[in-house]
Amino acid sequence: MAPFMDDRELTGKTALVTGASGAIGSEIARALGGAGATVLVHYNSNAAAAAELCAEIESLGAGAQAFASDLSTESGAGDLFKEINAAGHGVQILVNNAGITRDGLLARMKEEDWQAVLETNLSSAYRTSRAALRPMVRGRWGRIINISSVAGISGNPGQANYSAAKAGMIGFTRALAREVAARSITVNAVAPGFIESPMAAAAGEQLLERVREMIPLGRLGEPAEVAAAVRFLASEKASYITGQVLVVDGGLAM
Repeated sequence: MAPFMDDRELTGKTALVTGASGAIGSEIARALGGAGATVLVHYNSNAAAAAELCAEIESLGAGAQAFASDLSTESGAGDLFKEINAAGHGVQILVNNAGITRDGLLARMKEEDWQAVLETNLSSAYRTSRAALRPMVRGRWGRIINISSVAGISGNPGQANYSAAKAGMIGFTRALAREVAARSITVNAVAPGFIESPMAAAAGEQLLERVREMIPLGRLGEPAEVAAAVRFLASEKASYITGQVLVVDGGLAM
């Protein structure tokens, strides 16, 4: 019987992963590189982490190049794609993973904290998707995978801005999927729950222990488990899946 997924199934494809220097983004980049894709590693400020990640991907036998840009601005997204085009790359797989948190109760949330999260977590996906779509349409093939969150499904107290952005990502995914399906471009979302990462660790062990008790599988997820979902949605095995939200949360939101 043939394997479910060829180890080098994405050979010949180029994938842009935004926010790739973080825990989940870097694991997604490794997974796509391990599948044979050339990976464009986007980062905002952590150049050292991006360079190290590129070296790791190259050690897997795949191409990699790092690009810096502030995707919370329209000019930042435009400049990113100018640099990508100048480097001779075309993007067939786009993973919109860039995101930040600015937590706080809504009654005390500052306007700038609301705007920063919406711009980085949601508007950046609009900007990068718009820039990537035209060549995907011409090539009649593409994958756009948006990283949402269970916070966008069930909401998190103290994260009205983050939950709103991630819920918006789900609506954006479904609307765009309908717009581009006729061109063999699929658009899907992955919604992680609580994942082992520096962001999760910052919540403190006492809170994380309570979270583990709420998760039916009894543990936090691993970044590699989110990356596996992204790799699947980028593959030909998922060519008949579009407009969907794949929840990777150990059963938390069911």
